[in-house]
Amino acid sequence: MYTVVPPLARAVWRPTVRGKENVPATGGVILASNHLSFVDSVVIPCVAPRKVVFLAKSDYFEGTGLKGAAQRAWFEGLGMLPVDRDDSRAALASLDTALEVLGRGEAFGIYPEGTRSRDGRLYRGRTGVAHLALTAGVPVVPVGLTGTQDVQPVGSSRPRVVPITVEFGEPIDFTGRFEGVPSGRARRDATDEVMAAIQRITGQVEAGIYNERPID
Repeated sequence: MYTVVPPLARAVWRPTVRGKENVPATGGVILASNHLSFVDSVVIPCVAPRKVVFLAKSDYFEGTGLKGAAQRAWFEGLGMLPVDRDDSRAALASLDTALEVLGRGEAFGIYPEGTRSRDGRLYRGRTGVAHLALTAGVPVVPVGLTGTQDVQPVGSSRPRVVPITVEFGEPIDFTGRFEGVPSGRARRDATDEVMAAIQRITGQVEAGIYNERPID
């Protein structure tokens, strides 16, 4: 399915892609992106020059009947792995899953903001991205998305074909840069550096605060 889904999506949306040469061809790497829409996890794997593993809500993998099977095949075809976002233990386990992916020399996608921005601003990054990079010893490629928030705006029943741009920035290598620095400070500084790189790509206004998931 992975050889089918990305080409099909690219043919429909035809996104503008820049900086693919900045993604290392081999070895573990983290793709850290801003987050504007639920479709971001579809767009990035479809345009990246190599397979990217994202974590996705377990609900997407648990449907029944033909619709459930088709949805499961779609997300699996994009290389996604299920995670229960409402279970704190599962959230911690997801970091272990990410480290396993990176340890196999694969690419792992993450949104440091934690949840999508509903006002277009860039929110403060959570330090999980730095924890992964520093623990696994892998580089981080900042990714900037623009236009994905318009693919299916709130209240719209179907996706729209709109201009989308994906830009991969130069990889950030933290190797040896935080020796002797307390781990908490190292993770905070590394995360802030990643978010600054994303902001330079997207030009988003920085919110200066963490983004929180809305209460249903």
